[in-house]
Parts: sequence; structure tokens; C-alpha cells
Amino acid sequence: MTDPERVLVVDDEPSIGEVLKIVLSKEGYEVVTSERGSEALEIVKSNPVDCVIQDLKMPGMDGITLLSELKKLHPRVPVIIITAFSSWDTAVEAMRLGAYDYIKKPFDNDAIRAVVARALEQKRIAELPGAEKAEIRDIVGSSPRVIALQEMVKRIAATDATVLVRGDSGVGKELVARALHQNSLRNSGPFISVNCGAFTENLLESELFGHVKGSFTGAVSDKKGLFAVADGGTLFLDEVGDLSHATQVKLLRVLEERRFMPLGSTEEQAVDVRFITATNRNLPDLVASGDFREDLYYRLNVIPIEVPSLRERKDDIPLLAGHFLRRHSSAMRKDVVNISESAMKTLLSYDWPGNVRELDNIIQRAVAFATSGLIEEVDLHGAAVRKSPVRISLPPTGVDLVETLEDIESAYITEALNMTGGNLTRAAELLGMTFRSIRYKVKKLGIKKKDES
Repeated sequence: MTDPERVLVVDDEPSIGEVLKIVLSKEGYEVVTSERGSEALEIVKSNPVDCVIQDLKMPGMDGITLLSELKKLHPRVPVIIITAFSSWDTAVEAMRLGAYDYIKKPFDNDAIRAVVARALEQKRIAELPGAEKAEIRDIVGSSPRVIALQEMVKRIAATDATVLVRGDSGVGKELVARALHQNSLRNSGPFISVNCGAFTENLLESELFGHVKGSFTGAVSDKKGLFAVADGGTLFLDEVGDLSHATQVKLLRVLEERRFMPLGSTEEQAVDVRFITATNRNLPDLVASGDFREDLYYRLNVIPIEVPSLRERKDDIPLLAGHFLRRHSSAMRKDVVNISESAMKTLLSYDWPGNVRELDNIIQRAVAFATSGLIEEVDLHGAAVRKSPVRISLPPTGVDLVETLEDIESAYITEALNMTGGNLTRAAELLGMTFRSIRYKVKKLGIKKKDES
């Protein structure tokens, strides 16, 4: 029979230590308590522990110093912070120094049980023979900025800390969120992604919290919210800077209490979710202007990750282009295997306002237009990747610009439809259009597919 795992509780309030000892002993752990940081260090030195739960505000050695010393002695031992709201800034600093997670006072016994179980599971996995951090394969690049990003993801993936991913539109913020989930202990649970900017306030709250039948007009049945759907996994809230004030208040409560109430219900539900959020907006500026709650910002910004724009890492363009080329060539069943030197020069000279997403779309279209195994510069023409503005010569008699543009649109749409066998959805993707737009243009311009001609 193996020895029980050993948990050390460090808090200058004896009652806290006693409560945690009772709660965790019932789970089968051996619990040791201490009221001083210096004493806790001596305990760890004489008889190592498997997990530490510690307060931040203590007389003598403070919590941050204790955390630093514990990490020097036993880097793999998870340290869980219990903190009052007044010490929130220090709790954030503790997370950055390597704390596994934090629990706010007064704490919920179920929350303590859950976080200790996850922390010890992480420690057991890390200590398995040959255990290694997974590769972050989907974050493609070899530039210093990307290598630093990959290392950051590896380092924090296994923690349950809330992460705020920042960066311009199209840089791959959701890709980072997925990598964090896939390399975490929650990877067998769901990954739920929500674009907060795509919903009205009422609809977003219904999506997140769920509702009960009859809670509002149109609520004809109970609906499970995404907080509940994501239970045991990761919830990714994109464009979190677009949240209304009312929704910000409700999200803050979920982050603090790990509980929520479906719309129209009187019963709370516990939720075990890791929160990852993202934005392309400047949240400190929104806080300063009063458009974003300061307390929510601090809750979300426990671990910030900055994703660089493509123009800041142009050295990665050949690797990214090759990655997208292989993917789209395989998907389209085409034997396009390389990019010509002139085409690559064009890609490298472009400013990429749409970032990695734009490069992905352009390579997809270029693969579709390619007539050989090589993407040539001419194949990029339809993607509008140009080093400088197009120069044209206008006839003295002038032109009918509307008619000319319609002719160009018609030619491109016709070619895209022919290439995709008349599939409007795929043709729209090739041309960077929405399905509704291409359907409207086909009708307006009287475009016929080959089989209709």
C-alpha cells in the first residue's frame, strides 16, 4: 500500500489550518499545518510534501518569499494560494512566480478539494518516467518571438490560471488558447470557444448561462449554457473587450465564486472551468475610460500572453506559407508542392494587415488558382498581394468603371465556380466572400456555371 500524499497548509489563522485539515483528511491526504513561513520551510526540508496551500499575508516571512523559497527547494511541488481580495495584486504576482492556482477567502470546500486533486494529478504526471512537455506544433514559426510564445504556452499550460491573450485581429489568439488546452490536464475535457462580439447582450448571457423554460419570450425549453457545457474543460472567451457592463458584472462573479445561475432559475450551479480570454483592444485604456471594469481586468489578466503580428515576425512567413500550402494542397487534392522565388518575395514584401489569417486565406486561393506544382507570382494576383499600388493607363475617352468592375467580378466568380464544381460555399472561400455575398453577386450578374451554360 502506498503512503498517502502529503499536503502542507500554511496560514497564520489556526482555524483555517484546522478546517483544511478536516476537509482534506477525508479525501485520504496526510495534512500538516503551520502558522509561520519559516516553520513551513523547515517542515519541507525535513520531510518533503506533495502539495502546499499557503496564505499570502502572514507575520514574519510573507507569502511571496515563502513561495519563492519553496520553488527553489522543490520546483515541481504545486503551491496553491489562498487570498483575501485585498491581497489580489499579490496573488497575481504569485501566479507569475509559479503558484499553481489561487482560492479566494472565504473559500468553498468543494473548490479546495477540486484544485488540490488537479494539482496532485499534474505532479504525478510530471514525475512519470520519460514525461516531457508536449510540442506546440500548431504555433508555427522559428523567430525569437514565436519561440518565446511556444515556451510560455508550455510553461503555463498545466496550471489552471486564467490567461488573457492579446494581439491584433488574425494573429492566432484562438490557436494559442487551443494549445494551452491541449497541453493541460483538462485536455480530455471540452474546449468551448465563444466570440463575445458576435452576440447581443441578452443572447450572449443566454448562451453563457443557459436558461430555464419560460424565463423569457421564446424560451420554450430548458437550455444548457456554455459554462455548464465547458465543465471539466476550457472556456475561451474571444473579444472579451466587447462585453457589456451588465455581462462584465456577471462574469466577474463566476470567476470569483466558480458558480453561476441560469437565466430564470433560482438554483446555483458549480462550474469547474479554466478561463482563457482574448482581445485585440487595449483593456487598460477601456478601464481608464470606464468602459471595462478594473476588478474584472485584474481577474482576467493573471497571466498575459502577447501574440506578435505577422509584420513583426516576417522571418516566419516561409514556414507558415509552407504549412498552409501542404494543408490546402491536400484538402483540394492538388499536387502543389512549392512556392516560386518571385512569389515568396512578394509574400515577404507585403505588410499583412490581416496577419496570419490573411496569409492562410491567400495561400488557399493561390493553391486553387495554381496550374502546376508551383505557386507563381501570378497565382497571388487574385489575392491582392502587391508590393506597390497597381499602375494603369486610362484611355482618353474614359471607361465605364461600374461595368468594368462587374466584368472583373464576373470573371473571378465564374472561374471560382468552375474550379469548385459549382459549390458556392467553397467558391466564396476562395474569393474571400461570404456565402450571402456570392449568392447575391451570382444572381445580380447573371453568372451561370458550366453545367448551366
